[in-house]
Amino acid sequence: MSVDVIVEAGDWDDAAFTALAEAACDAALRHLELDPDRFEISLLACDDARIADLNADFRGKPTPTNVLSWPAEEIDLPLGESPQLPTAPAGGPPVELGDIAIAHETCEREARDLGRPFAHHLSHLLVHGTLHLLGFDHINDADAAVMEGLETRILATLGVPAPY
Repeated sequence: MSVDVIVEAGDWDDAAFTALAEAACDAALRHLELDPDRFEISLLACDDARIADLNADFRGKPTPTNVLSWPAEEIDLPLGESPQLPTAPAGGPPVELGDIAIAHETCEREARDLGRPFAHHLSHLLVHGTLHLLGFDHINDADAAVMEGLETRILATLGVPAPY
């Protein structure tokens, strides 16, 4: 898996975050039978102030959030349908899936409020963001059920209990 990590701000442990991010993103791709070595994801580990700016710029919501994702390709998916997964021809460069930004303070606060280990919550959010890059969403109940089921099964491969 090619994960390009930028630790911009916050109380992130660079090495621990990178290892956890690679494992979570890799698990999501493998579960969907995609070769992680053929794909690339860019990750920004930031603080609440930075993610609030990004949330304002891209979603019109000037508040911190836990994770944001931007697929490299525009995905126009009718509600209730599964996305067409990307292909990456052997021998070519890795296919860029997109960008994920994640905020330390919000993630830490949510993990504490949920009574979950920080690493488990972080793994969940990274799997969630990766699925968004692939076109999965939770706009309606049917799509949410599909996405939550995938997240639960993927996290189980990492030894992380079901988040729902």
